Amino acid sequence: MTETPSLKGAAIGRRIGIGLMYGLWRPRVLGAWKVPAAGPVILAVNHSHNIDGPMLMGTAPRPVHFLIKKEAFVGPLGPFLEGIGQVKVDRTGTDRTAVTSALGVLADGGVLGIFPEGTRGEGDFASLRAGLAYFAVRSGAAIVPVAVLGSSERPGRLVKALPPLRSRMDIVFGDPFRAGDGSGRRTRTALDEATVRIQDRLTAHLAEARRLTGR
Repeated sequence: MTETPSLKGAAIGRRIGIGLMYGLWRPRVLGAWKVPAAGPVILAVNHSHNIDGPMLMGTAPRPVHFLIKKEAFVGPLGPFLEGIGQVKVDRTGTDRTAVTSALGVLADGGVLGIFPEGTRGEGDFASLRAGLAYFAVRSGAAIVPVAVLGSSERPGRLVKALPPLRSRMDIVFGDPFRAGDGSGRRTRTALDEATVRIQDRLTAHLAEARRLTGR
């Protein structure tokens, strides 16, 4: 039986994230009040830099359980990520254990963080995988689009793999919405239609976030 990732662990991860992200950079958070205070929520985040996940963990108003590629769970980092309630996923196929864990997070009224593009890229939501639609339609959870801006603008002087220390990052939360059409259908066609709706909403949010922040 698959254990649901620990909410207490995710809360500890959030506190660690707050300390690190606000200690090393200058996050500006907009619209955090739009995240529902209770109940299942999916945070759909653009992904252009490895720091995007930790940045959201430290700035979101609720503890977040992220779906993270299994390749990140190496050495001592593996037990640490599992200890703070993160979900390991094998992207080479359908990882039923990860799917069950993620649905368990939502069934318990938790917050699931997903990079719907699947891999780090331009961070513009141009290519969405169907996983986000599946979790949203299956669980009925609201999706909150999130734009993390500024993480990939330029490399740091001391550590090239990280943004410059004390540089400003913008984390913009959008309005929650439902992916389904209200019919409750979970067919392939319904998921395809939901993916199109999601992509339209996420792309529109990213454009609005760039307008608001001037980035």
